Amino acid sequence: MDYQLENEDLKWAQETYEKLNDKIKAQCARLGNTIPYISKNGHYSDLDTGDGINWWTNGFWAGLLWQMYYASENETLKKTAQEIEKRLDEALYGFEGLHHDVGFMWLHTAAANYKLTGSADSRRRALHSANILAGRYNTAGKFIRAWNGDDRSGWIIIDTLMNLPLLYWASGEINDPRYSQIAQCHADTAANIIARPDGSCNHIVILSPDTGLRLEIPAGQGYASGSSWSRGQSWAVYGFALSFKYTGNEKYLVTAKNTAHYVISNLAYNNWFAVVDFRSPAQPLKYDSTAAMITACGLLEIAGNVSENEKAFYTGCALKILRACEKKFADWNIDNDGIIGGGTAAWHGKSDDTEVPIIYGDYFFTEALLRILGKSFSIW
Repeated sequence: MDYQLENEDLKWAQETYEKLNDKIKAQCARLGNTIPYISKNGHYSDLDTGDGINWWTNGFWAGLLWQMYYASENETLKKTAQEIEKRLDEALYGFEGLHHDVGFMWLHTAAANYKLTGSADSRRRALHSANILAGRYNTAGKFIRAWNGDDRSGWIIIDTLMNLPLLYWASGEINDPRYSQIAQCHADTAANIIARPDGSCNHIVILSPDTGLRLEIPAGQGYASGSSWSRGQSWAVYGFALSFKYTGNEKYLVTAKNTAHYVISNLAYNNWFAVVDFRSPAQPLKYDSTAAMITACGLLEIAGNVSENEKAFYTGCALKILRACEKKFADWNIDNDGIIGGGTAAWHGKSDDTEVPIIYGDYFFTEALLRILGKSFSIW
């Protein structure tokens, strides 16, 4: 899609891409097939989470490498991404530690590899992960179960929307509508019980796994029950837009736009920065740049699916977000790991995951930048 950038925005995007390209090449040479999460004191560690190889973010570095490989044709980036994909076999075939996040893990590794190289092994990995995701579907409540644990069998969360493209892709790949049907049922349930009429949304809704009736709405990673966790809002903007992309169901586009307008108003109020929760106390002030980066990608997705007279609004807001966050949070020192600082995992999180560079923030910044330059491909 041609986003018709103003000269000043185009110049910024091109100059930023050059810095990004230099940084990713240096970081790739330094890290090899490390699977990073949070940069601490300017350095990534391998599998630096309690869940190890099963952690939900483990595909994002490979996804970033695939995006930059597509843009630059740098073979080292491709080979490194393929090495990470093979490392994730331990999680894929170990199975028991996996949750609903298999889309995040294998869309960015196996599915991306297959789309760009035609690898038969990668296709099998991606289809296997789609079966795992489909197997989490609850028929009574019409939702995909989020997490494991005896007390979480009825939990639906907003994040799962971003994993649905794995199911849409699988349906098209093997001409089997079951995967898409499950994805659409989940998206319908999310639109009905997670999204709110004013454009805000819950993070978690607990349903009866036997009847699908709503039982509880906990705070999740936001400030409190009924608040507005900004990363969850960003998953809604992008996730519903992606369900529209695959189905053409106007309900999903309307929900994406409704959520987007709510988020845009909050970002504009905060100089285009995302606080961790839009309904949290003013102090302590906590930013989450990852929510802003995901929102920018979602707005660009919406821009590709609206009338010509609407495109400029969504594109313009995405650019304001990207430029503001790049100026405030970016670290272009090629000796440091991590690009976009200011990422926060949860409002009630720990000090080491509050306002730090987080790998998915870097991924979505890269995707958004490459999209506006016409250099990206659709991982989703």
